[in-house]
Amino acid sequence: MSDLFIGIDVGGTKIASATLLDGELSEPELEQTRLHDQEALLDQLVATIKRHGDRPDARAVGIGVPSVVDFDSGRIRASVNIPLEDVPLRELLSERAGLPVFVDDDASCAALAEAFEDGKLTCPHLVMFTIGTGVGGGTVLGGQLYRGATGAAPESGHQIIGFDLTDGDTSQDEDFPQTGSLEQLASGKALDRLARAAAEASPNSFLGRRLAAGGDVTGHGAVDGARAGDEAALRCVRILGERLGVGIANAINLYDPLEVVIGGGVSSAGELLLEPASRVAFRHVLPGVGTKTRIRLARHGPRAGVLGAALIAAQEWDGP
Repeated sequence: MSDLFIGIDVGGTKIASATLLDGELSEPELEQTRLHDQEALLDQLVATIKRHGDRPDARAVGIGVPSVVDFDSGRIRASVNIPLEDVPLRELLSERAGLPVFVDDDASCAALAEAFEDGKLTCPHLVMFTIGTGVGGGTVLGGQLYRGATGAAPESGHQIIGFDLTDGDTSQDEDFPQTGSLEQLASGKALDRLARAAAEASPNSFLGRRLAAGGDVTGHGAVDGARAGDEAALRCVRILGERLGVGIANAINLYDPLEVVIGGGVSSAGELLLEPASRVAFRHVLPGVGTKTRIRLARHGPRAGVLGAALIAAQEWDGP
């Protein structure tokens, strides 16, 4: 009998769930995330596990969450957009659902998925950046996720890529994302700010006309305008890509990976984002480092999180 693993990707809006059998992922099922309170979400996760796991070949469950996770214990330390805070999620769900459960950060799940193709590990050394509302990421080294000493690594969006230290550290930031961080400069929210500024500065541009008509001016609009060839919108996407490129250069200098993968909603800009990010990244990589590194767009799209969660379950399950 083959072993079946369950993957669950928990988001602030939707939960995606699927099963992995013989390297094949089933079509993910989507449902609205129950955000009323912690117990409602826990009940929903238990029900989802039982729905997929009520069969004799079910072995283990992987869950990706937008959270800081202590992987060894499966405890959630802090979360974004979901009501889980200081919760022993692995223990609670394993007891209630009757299957071993493994919990990890959702961006790390996506990174592991991108290291696999057609059910096989094809890239054992990979760094992923997810560019959405914020900036997340995951790192795969030697075919395994790198989680650091406490299971919280990596927080890629909080590396500092642009900061004036002429007079030392004069910052007063206590909240995150901090000034000069990748998340503050290269996230979807940063693209929103660039788009708004471009609309105000260039009233005859794609974005300027949208603003004048009373429409929303967002990063999505900047991508639309860039695809249409609008100069102001192209500039917005280029600036974001070049900022991201500095963060990618840091990752290449640190890890010398085979691949750096760009995912998340902003990656829909495609080559318009990839080109400036790659150009700037390799400009700042130390000569002799990254000679085998390829920078590419994510291939698994919205399936990455749920596939990676199922792969984590498969990797961590110890067998009978």
